[in-house]
Amino acid sequence: MRKLFFTVAIALVSLASTAQTSMRTNMDPSVKPGDDFWQYAVGGWLKANPLDAQHPENGAFTDLYELNNERINKLILAYAEKKDLPQGSDGQKIGALYRLYMDSVSRNRMGYEPIMPYLRQVREVQTRDEALRLMYELDAKGFNAAPFGLSLSLNPFNSSEYLMFAGHGGASLPKEYYDQPNEQQQATVAAVKSLNKDFLKMVGYSEAAAEQKMQAAWAIEYRIGMKTLDQVARRDPMATNHPMSWEQLLNDFKGIDYVAYRDALGLPKDIDVVNVGEFDAIHEVEKVLAETSVEDLKSYMELHVINAYASLLSDAFTDRAFEASKVINGVQEQQPRWKRAVATISGSLGETIGKLYVKEFFPESSKQRVYRMVKDLQQAFEDRLKENTWMSDSTKAKALEKLHAMHINVGYPDKWQDMEKFIDIRETENLVENFIRIKQESRQAGLRKYWHQPVDKTMMPCSPQTVNAFYHPLFNSINFPAAILQPPFFDPEADYVCNYGAIGAVIGHEMTHGFDDQGCQFDKDGNLKNWWTAEDKARYDERTKVIADWFSEQEAVPGLKVNGQKTLGENVSDNGGLKIAYRAYKNRMASEPLSDVEGFTPDQRFYLAYARVWACNSTPEYIAMLVNSDVHSPARLRVMAALPMIDTWYEAFGIQPTDKMFIPKEKRALVW
Repeated sequence: MRKLFFTVAIALVSLASTAQTSMRTNMDPSVKPGDDFWQYAVGGWLKANPLDAQHPENGAFTDLYELNNERINKLILAYAEKKDLPQGSDGQKIGALYRLYMDSVSRNRMGYEPIMPYLRQVREVQTRDEALRLMYELDAKGFNAAPFGLSLSLNPFNSSEYLMFAGHGGASLPKEYYDQPNEQQQATVAAVKSLNKDFLKMVGYSEAAAEQKMQAAWAIEYRIGMKTLDQVARRDPMATNHPMSWEQLLNDFKGIDYVAYRDALGLPKDIDVVNVGEFDAIHEVEKVLAETSVEDLKSYMELHVINAYASLLSDAFTDRAFEASKVINGVQEQQPRWKRAVATISGSLGETIGKLYVKEFFPESSKQRVYRMVKDLQQAFEDRLKENTWMSDSTKAKALEKLHAMHINVGYPDKWQDMEKFIDIRETENLVENFIRIKQESRQAGLRKYWHQPVDKTMMPCSPQTVNAFYHPLFNSINFPAAILQPPFFDPEADYVCNYGAIGAVIGHEMTHGFDDQGCQFDKDGNLKNWWTAEDKARYDERTKVIADWFSEQEAVPGLKVNGQKTLGENVSDNGGLKIAYRAYKNRMASEPLSDVEGFTPDQRFYLAYARVWACNSTPEYIAMLVNSDVHSPARLRVMAALPMIDTWYEAFGIQPTDKMFIPKEKRALVW
């Protein structure tokens, strides 16, 4: 639902339930709803919640993220203060990792000493063969030193089996940042290059040497980046998935020693099928490895050694990285160390923390209420599909099969994966060495559990403490972690219409992802397999083009418009999610009628709740970064551009042709 999220600090605002009494407080009644619904619905909130220096964006996601920080920190501190817990126990891992992270005295005293053995290995390389062998060894430790990779994945054409995925590395940014970048993209590139140069200076190189090595590494990244697919092309799963035999991989990509790489990472020797990503980018990697001088390859490797674990080194490294963030997203103040510790531990021991989190903060009653809403929306989607006039009966039947085959995860998974039980945290070693072990054990745990085993499509592809929601196309599952199931998304004390307008629209959004321009290419079993008639797919494309063209007209910041093709999946899902959630709410109204509140009808409260979810203040840099590098439209446009496509919004607020947001009915999108 929302990909870009920055772990930044905030002065907590109360998330106590005030869904009805605060409605007018959030609003700006001086504005007509049909002229600027964003300002009308949340103008009061925007004024009362100015952006602080620690955030590129505030709002519901940020508020919940910060509430999570407080909660997870409380869970961590219960173990951080106990140093006598059994080695290998969950509490010992959590407490030890927190103490290591928070020990700024030791980290600052060591400086870059934790990565010095690996930098020394790179500097001692004399030949190309030595460089390549070391690349593989460093990749096994999580340094991302090789501009390609091999990892466990699912077969998109038969999602009931695991295989290996072969992809490219090297390019840290989308193609557009290398190929005719716009102003914000140019600023990002400059910030990244400046950061890389300074990192090299910080590990002992002179100004001139650091400049030379940074440019050499960037030249490699640029070569590969120019051969990657752009962000629109990359959204086509047929363009990024090419299963082939292991023998064909070795034959078609002779410039990469996949056997040596496989063995260095401890991957299985019985790999028979590999899914290959972007051919052109991987072929360019072959050329880079063959043509680049040994010294330039070493520069590339050194920079990756630094970047891989820079956040675990001294304050000098984290402070310098934050300076780059200021340019890229406009944030002005770094979050405190304890919040960075929480994010690091929660990310590395996600399931371990998640078990504690749901036990403490997610009641079973919330799980059951949200599950009921999901089933209500599933029924509403079925209703709309059956009423659909542009699909043939055969395609409609397949769509209904897929809808009802969706697996639903609410709060936390049905079964825990227990992938972290063998992670070993040693306080006698520095953070870098501990994270090398975490990376290695995580890879081996995945192989032990999944290789040559049946795929469990009920697993949840995120931790419960994640403030987000997800559709997984290969599992055909919709996933709603516990952390997002709180106000203003889900409020157990609010009347149900507000919940349908908020979390209901989120549920509908994820459900619709199964039928957006990407999701519609996967069948009910999660396989990349066409289930459309040619005529129905043509009609579908014609209808989604209305949404793509409309969003391409929207200006996010002065001079920068949204790419409607790149954001199509998210915009289609917003469109469908709103319609499905509204239908589910109306279905419930038939048996549980609601009255007006504070002069607002239930229909109006539905759309006011939807707008509240997206209320936020943002830096211009953050919005530009989102437009340039993400598949989501900025929050304001998820209200201002989404609602004019929804007929029932016009009816709820009496929107007229003279209102600024009005779009003639024949120009509104009707997909789902």
